[in-house]
Amino acid sequence: MKLGFIGCGNMASAIISGTVKSGTVAGSDIYAFNPTETKVNMLAEKFGINSCKSGVEVADICDYIVLSVKPNVLAGVLNEIAGNVVGNGKVLISIAAGKSIDFIAENLNSDEKIVRVMPNINAVVSESCSAYCANSLVSENEKAEVEKLFSAVGTITEIDESMFPLFGVIGGCSPAFVYMFIDALARAGVQHGMKKELALKFAAQSVLGSAKTVLESNEHPFQLIDKVCSPGGTTIEGVVSLQADGFESAVHNAVNKAVEKDKML
Repeated sequence: MKLGFIGCGNMASAIISGTVKSGTVAGSDIYAFNPTETKVNMLAEKFGINSCKSGVEVADICDYIVLSVKPNVLAGVLNEIAGNVVGNGKVLISIAAGKSIDFIAENLNSDEKIVRVMPNINAVVSESCSAYCANSLVSENEKAEVEKLFSAVGTITEIDESMFPLFGVIGGCSPAFVYMFIDALARAGVQHGMKKELALKFAAQSVLGSAKTVLESNEHPFQLIDKVCSPGGTTIEGVVSLQADGFESAVHNAVNKAVEKDKML
């Protein structure tokens, strides 16, 4: 496989790092273009990838092309590379937020093999929660290659494209919500005399371990809550306080507001 990247921002850099470190794709088989050459040159020096002079060059060389550009410039990029993509059996992988498979096909003026992927910010530590959908032209083997690529930076799950707005909140916005919880927990520790650095470490590790327990225990979160809460103990006191203060409702409202905003964009 020859893997190409048009755009080398933080997400593309994380994917390149993950794929090379995991051995999924050799650096010598990765080709990248970015308007600011410094970014590509840094990646070339660190991972041995190939620097290209244009997106057209990437599209001409590669079998799988990751479109990792801002949504507002995606149409222009598609128009530019269309002549090198249309009818050549290449797989286009877009990580541009909010841009549908139909949008990509329309700007290519052709139905090609198109995959839409939404990773999240945690790809930078190889813990992304990613979702994808593909049109009917993409084969099962090609889907497997896409899954292998994004598995190098976390997990990836196929969903219906109609679910993307909701996934964008549950998978994409939620890290910010979790960061808020971690920070609030740490600040509460500071309020009671703990140094911020230590409180932040304890809070973040507790959230990390709790998430791993949910994923690996096959138990419902409420079952796990019951395991931590002793009768008349400190944990149940805190849980009841969170419920009384509308913790769960606040989370529901945040998701609802974010979904509504996505529909307006």
